[in-house]
Amino acid sequence: MQQILQETESRMKKTVEATATKLSHVQTGRATPALLDQVSVTYYGSKSPLSQVGTITTPEPRLLVIQPWDKTLITEIEKAIALSDLGFSTSNDGNVIRILVPELTMERRTELTKVVRKLAEEGKVAIRNIRRDANEAVKKLEGGDGGGGKSRSRGGDRKRGKGSADPVQQLTDAYIDQISELTEAKESELLET
Repeated sequence: MQQILQETESRMKKTVEATATKLSHVQTGRATPALLDQVSVTYYGSKSPLSQVGTITTPEPRLLVIQPWDKTLITEIEKAIALSDLGFSTSNDGNVIRILVPELTMERRTELTKVVRKLAEEGKVAIRNIRRDANEAVKKLEGGDGGGGKSRSRGGDRKRGKGSADPVQQLTDAYIDQISELTEAKESELLET
């Protein structure tokens, strides 16, 4: 039982981390190096993440500066940013690339809030799927499915909800709460003017 709980917690922790990473990629109008995580540059014939070919800094709240370690990569980096779906325009002075992160309109902020909620819900569904797997593993460990099989309803899950003695459900509640906190923080960051 303890091993099942450890595996479950590990998987749930990874799900929360993955959700946090996805949420960090949602543009908030504030410059952050994480916005460029998905950009890859062709360097010596292979694709490399932008962070592995230069230094990315944020000297101002809405400005990203990329200083490539190899100056010949400047045009390649600009091309990769242009081809990404980020919608950023770049400028360079021969040594560094500057990206001005545009101000978000209220309409765009509202759209991005919906995206954040969708990503959060995907994370919560993944947590619930992990809970289901753990509950099935516990049933097998206890010697069969107890005659109930998979017919247990979601209502049964709710009855065992918060405050119950079921350790799998307690883990589920804790990690779903973490995703909710991440979502609220991201939404408030998005709606800041």
